[in-house]
Amino acid sequence: MAIRRPSPTPRAESDASTRSRGARVEAAARAHLVRAGLAPVAANAGYRVGELDLVMRDGATLVFVEVRYRADDRFGGGAASITPAKRRRLVQAAGLFLASHPRWADAACRFDVVDASGDVDAPALSWIRDAFRADD
Repeated sequence: MAIRRPSPTPRAESDASTRSRGARVEAAARAHLVRAGLAPVAANAGYRVGELDLVMRDGATLVFVEVRYRADDRFGGGAASITPAKRRRLVQAAGLFLASHPRWADAACRFDVVDASGDVDAPALSWIRDAFRADD
């Protein structure tokens, strides 16, 4: 008798679709930033407090980049969705990144946002440098 695997739940399919969409948008954002002269350091650095989408180097400055995608801006763009609580988690994750990478411990740091919208495979990108500060 063959064992049948249960079909994926709509939730599981939705989660996989969301992860795939996020990966494509982050790849587009990373390529955009590299073309602008930034160098990749890390991607999807996960910590208990949250995940850093992209960590890049802009000269001697370490840049923590949050990539936010919205299919449209009816409810505000992606940058508008970064709440004070989300900013705190990003700052905490950046601190954990720095603690686990002593090479960057004394680097100047910056928090940028890439606001993406439209077609997932060719999103419109808006790069917001120095979008917020650690002490905001």
